[in-house]
Amino acid sequence: MWERDCGVVPVVDERERVVGIVTDRDLCMAAYTQGRPLRDIEIASVMSRAVHTCRADDALATALAAMRDGKVRRLPVLDADDRLVGILSLNDVAQAAARERAPANPELAARAILDTLAAVCEPRAPREGAAQMTG
Repeated sequence: MWERDCGVVPVVDERERVVGIVTDRDLCMAAYTQGRPLRDIEIASVMSRAVHTCRADDALATALAAMRDGKVRRLPVLDADDRLVGILSLNDVAQAAARERAPANPELAARAILDTLAAVCEPRAPREGAAQMTG
């Protein structure tokens, strides 16, 4: 992940269907909280199984809504057979909007991107069993 500047890796089954997702943060937190090197930690124990996705033929507004609802910065993109075909990131959307300057596509409007970023950045409820930080 470090070498490819990749913050997320989807976990797929033998049919290329997404069964989980692992972020660089998930891995860091697992190593820290378990006090073990990454080579000794199974992906299944740290991956998120509740994966928010979008379809390759979805409107961008639909994908942004999924990001807002799930408070995620990246969405696996699935084809009609639920197979992984890519990942859409909030960075991808922002860069596309910046390239267009005056987007012909209203879904790339700054307000839609800003609203999505604001929603994604809202604190989540603590995970069950997670240690609470104070101070």
